[in-house]
Amino acid sequence: MSSGIWQRGKEEEGVYGFLIEDIRKEVNRASKLKCSVCKKNGASIGCVAPRCKRSYHFPCGLQRECIFQFTGNFKSFCWHHRPVQVIPPNNYRDSLPCTICLEYIEPVPTYSILRSPCCKNAWFHRDCLQVQAINAGVFFFRCTICNNSDIFQEEMLRMGIHIPEKDASWELEENAYQELLQHYERCDVRRCRCKEGREYNAPDSKWEIKRCQCCGSSGTHLACSSLRSWEQNWECLECRGILYNSEFQKAKKHALPNSNSMDINDCLLEESSPKLLRHSSGAQSKDLLRQTMKIRRDISAVLSELGFQLKRKTKLYINKANVWNSALDIFKNQNFNPSCIIEVAYLNENDNFGRELPGSKHEFLSILMQHLENSSLFEGSLSKNLSLNSQALKENLYYEAGKMLAISLVHGGPSPGFFSKTLFNCLVYGPENTQPILDDVSDFDVAQIIIRLKTATNMADLSCAINECYNYLELTGCLKVITSLSDKYHLINDILFYHVIKRVQVPFESFKQGLKTLGVLEKIQTYPEAFCSILCHKPETLSAKVLSELFTVHTLPDVQVLGFWNTYLQTVEGGKSTTTMEDILVFATGCSSIPPSGFKPTPSIECLHMDFPTGNKCNNCLALPITNTYKEFQENMDFSIRNTLRLEKEESSHYTGR
Repeated sequence: MSSGIWQRGKEEEGVYGFLIEDIRKEVNRASKLKCSVCKKNGASIGCVAPRCKRSYHFPCGLQRECIFQFTGNFKSFCWHHRPVQVIPPNNYRDSLPCTICLEYIEPVPTYSILRSPCCKNAWFHRDCLQVQAINAGVFFFRCTICNNSDIFQEEMLRMGIHIPEKDASWELEENAYQELLQHYERCDVRRCRCKEGREYNAPDSKWEIKRCQCCGSSGTHLACSSLRSWEQNWECLECRGILYNSEFQKAKKHALPNSNSMDINDCLLEESSPKLLRHSSGAQSKDLLRQTMKIRRDISAVLSELGFQLKRKTKLYINKANVWNSALDIFKNQNFNPSCIIEVAYLNENDNFGRELPGSKHEFLSILMQHLENSSLFEGSLSKNLSLNSQALKENLYYEAGKMLAISLVHGGPSPGFFSKTLFNCLVYGPENTQPILDDVSDFDVAQIIIRLKTATNMADLSCAINECYNYLELTGCLKVITSLSDKYHLINDILFYHVIKRVQVPFESFKQGLKTLGVLEKIQTYPEAFCSILCHKPETLSAKVLSELFTVHTLPDVQVLGFWNTYLQTVEGGKSTTTMEDILVFATGCSSIPPSGFKPTPSIECLHMDFPTGNKCNNCLALPITNTYKEFQENMDFSIRNTLRLEKEESSHYTGR
């Protein structure tokens, strides 16, 4: 930048073409020049404007907002003669965002604010532009709006932006795109049949993993999808829906929805698909369908994605006498990592030797969810909302409750199924976009106030009803002037909003923060329909067909016993047994319903020469007794299942009582 030196040598001579003797002469010349900013000698840079005598050091010039052009003759301009952007008059009444950092700026060209020469509404901070230019280099530095490079770079060089002649920084990073060379190797079908697990891949066998031919980001073992050879085409459920959905063929005839008529659910479809590019109207229709299918994805697939976070194993030592407090202490511990795969071991406080017993993860998580549903953190009968519990707030239990729910869902726990639609909508769309209903009110007195106001038939009756609950309305901030009978509905809505939402605002925010564990809340907001089915609804009643398909046979089966087993399931479903379908599942797995993400490992049955059945909840294995007659088989099954569950229940009640 020095005014009295020229690049007279070749690039490899001197210092990048500046000869040593020329540098010494320039140092000697500059030693006699005083800086116009700091008043010290050594000011080698001078303003190129005619008759301007100002000289300055490079740092001082930056401080006084001089402009240095890193092109051509590397001209320098002082703060009085620097080039400016000539902008035609325009009515910019409001601030506009910097198109790089998105912070709002006043659209007036100054030293620190620049406008794109090719896009009139593109404004930038000078600092943002300089950082981007250094990172992008001459080959990738361009307008952020229209991608123009020639006109854009010429103007930015004129305004003093340094554009280094190098490749982009992201292109120079070693192994920057290494992950693109990795093959996806995991079986994602709902029921993987491979004993070695979903990640097992044995080439040239039925356990070789075949990737989706469309997206390449889902896979299946050949045997798990009944593929005879690797050459057969296979698409994952998501891509198959896009390719073959007949509804889509009809939808192409209609125009895409107008943005002015979009509701909350439509807003969820705005995220573009990573698999489909928007190059044509047909591609846009495909993209819309892809996004719709995304919202309606199967919950097990969504939870499986979250399960990818789970890495190394950790063992939880649970006090059998107090599962809830024991789990609470572990989850509150700063060393606990939710992304570790959970293994459970039970400890008995009466065992002086401290021996541990292997426990079932599904049983453990089921106990936690049952306790949570019946805890004082929630109120209501079937569909529950958050309660206001000052002690729970003090102990931060609402956060822990949200955290437990998130951990349970990702780690294979049961469907909670007790959320009210109001609580769910608050989580997905926000409290401000949710209107509670009378069923959300569990407080008898408040419900009576609402019913009294709602049944008022004239203004005199309404005024009388308001007077009866005047103190409550004043205390809650719902008291307002009533001018007509229809105003009662606004008053009722205010009471509902206060009691169900505003009153528990602090617990809700704490609960919401807990649900962010492992990214669960984000998935709930992305796939509301999928999560509503497990958070707001209890699982469907188990049937003989469901249980028969759920359990797989791992050992060489006894044909007669398997016939007895299927007959027994039909008997239980028909109500001709003392046990229920849920009892059978609890006996074998510790869980009364099928978890949304499925059982891991898959439930299995084996036939053994013994008198009574046994259930191994750690392995989800049910051992069936080999008997001579079906009557003996049913009696032994009923006796074992009924008494085992009764003893476990009595033991649990004993601990709770203590």
